[in-house]
Amino acid sequence: MTKDTIFLKVKDHSVSGEEFDLLRHNELDMLITSPQPKEQSLADYYKSEDYISHTSHKRNIFEFVYHIVRKIALKRKLRLLNSLSSKSKRLLDIGCGTGDFIAFAHKNGWIVSGVEPNEKAKSIAASKVENTVYDVNYLSSLESGSFDAITLWHVLEHLPDLQKHLQIFKNALSLNGHLIIAVPNFNSYDAKHYKDFWAAYDVPRHLWHFSRSSIKEIFKPYGFKLQKEQPMLFDAFYVSLLSEKYKTGRMNPIKALWIGFMSNLKSRRTKEYSSIIYIFKKTNS
Repeated sequence: MTKDTIFLKVKDHSVSGEEFDLLRHNELDMLITSPQPKEQSLADYYKSEDYISHTSHKRNIFEFVYHIVRKIALKRKLRLLNSLSSKSKRLLDIGCGTGDFIAFAHKNGWIVSGVEPNEKAKSIAASKVENTVYDVNYLSSLESGSFDAITLWHVLEHLPDLQKHLQIFKNALSLNGHLIIAVPNFNSYDAKHYKDFWAAYDVPRHLWHFSRSSIKEIFKPYGFKLQKEQPMLFDAFYVSLLSEKYKTGRMNPIKALWIGFMSNLKSRRTKEYSSIIYIFKKTNS
């Protein structure tokens, strides 16, 4: 991928305090984190007790609310998954964290597997789904057509080699299988409001930053047809709370809820929600 001019300079607010550039891609409406840590050192940027997707803790009101919202989100994700036509129910969840989603899907009739690079999170997830959770090396061993659905809930932006992984997803899905991707949208109202303090930039853990148009273009060469988009309404509030903390040192819940509300309200017209779920169907082998 070719890189163009600096779009924004953003600080890693949660772990290292280092500053990174966001470069606008020459051909696609997307941003690229620069410099990108090498894979060997990238794991160091996840070493924080505050990296909430890797923990089941409820140490404060923020984490308590997060886990309540996550339970609601689990039901919505399963409802979406069940709405997709499939003769069988073989699911692969990439970046499954502590395994709440695959455990919930398993209880509701899905044959599940998960991939999680964080050892602590992987161990927790494996205990919930009879040890069908693996490290990233598992992806290279997948047979063609192994799954009817592959999900990446806020994971695509973390993957170092997009082209390699998109080819893996294509191969691993059955014909007419579905790929479900959820990613932040840097064209959203809350992103434009918070600018370099927007928490969903989350550099350098987020290597790529997508727009609606770039997502569509990236998946075209791999035989995926976009069926629909679906907003993740809670994300506007969650991201705004974190963004307020990064900007002011406090979460400022009233202001954050207002920004989240305005972002969702304006997106009813623009469709530029803070985070968006994209449902793709594999249309050729």
